[in-house]
Amino acid sequence: MRDKAIKDKDFETVSVHSGTDIKDHFGALSVPIYNASTYAFENAQKGSAIHEGEIKGYFYSRINNPTQEALELALTALEEGEAAIAFSSGMAAISNCLLTLLKRDDHIIAPQSIYASTSSLFGFLEAKFGINTTFIDATESSQYQKHITNRTKVLYLESPANPTLKLTDIKVVVEIAKAFKLKTVMDNTFATPFNQHPIAMGVDAVIHSLTKYIGGHADILAGALIGSKELVEQCRWNTNKYLGGVIAPHTAWLAHRGIKTFALRMEKHNSNALKVAQFLENHPKVIKVHYPGLPSHPQYHLAKEQMKGYGGMIAFEVNGIEAGRTLVNNLNLITLAVSLGDVSSIIQHSASMTHASVPENLREKAGINDGLLRLSVGIERVDDIINDLKQALKLI
Repeated sequence: MRDKAIKDKDFETVSVHSGTDIKDHFGALSVPIYNASTYAFENAQKGSAIHEGEIKGYFYSRINNPTQEALELALTALEEGEAAIAFSSGMAAISNCLLTLLKRDDHIIAPQSIYASTSSLFGFLEAKFGINTTFIDATESSQYQKHITNRTKVLYLESPANPTLKLTDIKVVVEIAKAFKLKTVMDNTFATPFNQHPIAMGVDAVIHSLTKYIGGHADILAGALIGSKELVEQCRWNTNKYLGGVIAPHTAWLAHRGIKTFALRMEKHNSNALKVAQFLENHPKVIKVHYPGLPSHPQYHLAKEQMKGYGGMIAFEVNGIEAGRTLVNNLNLITLAVSLGDVSSIIQHSASMTHASVPENLREKAGINDGLLRLSVGIERVDDIINDLKQALKLI
């Protein structure tokens, strides 16, 4: 098996080879796209065993198919988990994970600074199922323990946080969760497994929007959950079987292909972002820069402890909403768009775009002020990125 051969290899080698066993695919170096929705059985007995998950096999692509399985094996290797399941989006991954772990009237503790759609999902869960969420300042890990009740079941983490780049001490939260027999779920999209391994630090379930860095080319919508085999199979055979947030075979193939260049791309994202952050920090029109790789970041030492690299995401502040709009409206190379993790640089004005639906008082509480910009630094020549920012900043 190819996966056994690469088990102890470096991350770069694992990225290129994981999930691909050429013997399983007639010698094909690229895993084929299996577009079949339905698979025939050799006989009734074997069909029954496959259908009930007693032996390996395929019967219906709402559960799994060979292209999806190749992607899941690769993701399992990257995140150092026991198993993985791929979904049609990052939000499908989060929804499935939480609905697998939670029941009516349970309680979640989560960061104030968090992806806006995740925050909205927590509101939906409360309205529909009475599963309420307490939002805390997750930079103070002790806040998780302070807000635990007898209804608490999940401690949710997002580090670095979207869009403020705030960090949470993962090991401390894991210790709290284990002491109270709670589950930890972490969105690792910003950091990626290239820079951070939450499962190795004790986190139970890791979520990814594969749309972002792992896919890497702004051409797929997909998500994933990596964790214990028990949790993943509960998701596969129960929650997602009923909800149907299934990844398409061609999308799974694109995500798996993206993984082959993932390590190479992340090296460039990391190095470019650090240089851009250093430039912004020294620019007179920039009030503040949030980047874990800068010594000025209040959690710089924590970043050094729990991250291998600091990622391609930067948040920085200019003087108010009009200054932010002026900047993004006058960029030539950097694209004004939502999402992140593409090979090209993307910027957004958080208060008027991704977090526009979040009430102003809650935005401010989470550190998302009117002048905050979120920049996803691409893999272009770094001088070209900096020069584009420089000319736009002159116009503020």
